[in-house]
Amino acid sequence: MKKNMGFPDKTIRIVLAILFGILYFTDTVTGTLGIILLILGIVFVLTSIVSFCPLYGPMKISTRKDK
Repeated sequence: MKKNMGFPDKTIRIVLAILFGILYFTDTVTGTLGIILLILGIVFVLTSIVSFCPLYGPMKISTRKDK
């Protein structure tokens, strides 16, 4: 699994995950949409931790700057 996510990409995903969590746990967004946002937030956190987005692979996208 080759890393394909750069720092800005990971930062944006973490911020969105926090926002989705806040919206869900403050009951601003409820029901099916709330659950979908919560799951998407969890996926964003996990992909940020491992620096790999499975959707980028088939599209040959990489936001990571190689040193």
